[in-house]
Amino acid sequence: MINDIKKDAESRMKKSLEALHGNLNKIRTGRAHSSILDSVTVDYYGSQVPLNQVANINTEDARTLSVVPWEQSMVPKIEKAIMTSDLGLNPSTAGNNIRVPMPMLTEETRKGYIKQARGEAENARVAVRNVRRDANGDIKALLKEKEITEDEQHQAEEAIQKLTDQIIAEIDKTLESKEHDLMQV
Repeated sequence: MINDIKKDAESRMKKSLEALHGNLNKIRTGRAHSSILDSVTVDYYGSQVPLNQVANINTEDARTLSVVPWEQSMVPKIEKAIMTSDLGLNPSTAGNNIRVPMPMLTEETRKGYIKQARGEAENARVAVRNVRRDANGDIKALLKEKEITEDEQHQAEEAIQKLTDQIIAEIDKTLESKEHDLMQV
């Protein structure tokens, strides 16, 4: 039973870490990478679909993305979807190819993005701590029902605390890497 609680806690903590990675990928740095457009959806025959399901997205160079729709009729829809997204990007069309230049980041926008990244990291830490609280509550419930001893309870809580510390260290490392990326000119 304790192992089940530990495994559940570990999987939930790792999901929080994965969610942090996804959220940090949406915060753009000065460099172009295709995951920036992951949150963009396009109207495709009456339904909203992710951009990467109607077009190829590639990095042309360090500051430019290239979006090539699979259907010619999708070019204006994709261009509009990129413009209306909250990413602050202005695509330009050349035939069937949509180029999305990444604007240079000012010092002010860099600091804003860092603040946003720190907020996302704090949300992930809170989620991990909530998982720890839930797991410790489950262990205390087992002790109350006399299914485990106090020694087993302490050992399990220590193991969950070590796991929590490990995941929070990974969150901090991920945040530090993102801050480093954002501060590069």
